Amino acid sequence: MTATRATNPKEERRLLHQQLSRTQLLDAAEEIFGQKGFHETTLKEIADRADFSVGSVYSFFENKEDLYINIWLRRGSEFLPAFEESLAGATDGLDAVARIVSFEVSFLRSRPSFSDLYLRSTASLVPTSNEATSEEVTQNVDRVLEMQAEVIRKGQADGSIRSGEPSALSRLLSAMVQAFQSVDSGPSHSHRFAFSLEEFQAVVRAAFVRAM
Repeated sequence: MTATRATNPKEERRLLHQQLSRTQLLDAAEEIFGQKGFHETTLKEIADRADFSVGSVYSFFENKEDLYINIWLRRGSEFLPAFEESLAGATDGLDAVARIVSFEVSFLRSRPSFSDLYLRSTASLVPTSNEATSEEVTQNVDRVLEMQAEVIRKGQADGSIRSGEPSALSRLLSAMVQAFQSVDSGPSHSHRFAFSLEEFQAVVRAAFVRAM
């Protein structure tokens, strides 16, 4: 949905209500998809959770697939600029990897429903072939993996990160973050195993540091 500048207070209120309604639906969908998965979730469940009629959902999204894709696009639009900002001031490649880990874990912890949905994705971070996806979602995933790979290349150049194909190591890093989410004992995941972020950072460091 493209934002349109309102021309009068009444139009501003209408557009604000429209945006709030869309956000409400996305929040409800993210929660239920995270709990049940794409195929087991119905539009009626989402509409009920958001206090909408099913017909109202179609005024914002084409279908369940479109709604699912827009969850990923919304979070991607939040993730990408913040990811780049998290790297500012890194002292070397290994420090940048630690910053990536802290940022990604914090991002998912602060969005527990999306974290649950994320854990239902494949190790490549893309929704499975049996779920809805889009070229834009795939491009966002590829961009994150390439940014991580570039950090690793720089770390290899400055001598702080082990040798190895940067793109492969980038995917390994993402898989490690995904695995950590399944055992995270952070504030939003008190029901999971007692494995702290500090312990995880030590594991990542051991995996990526260049041997002396």
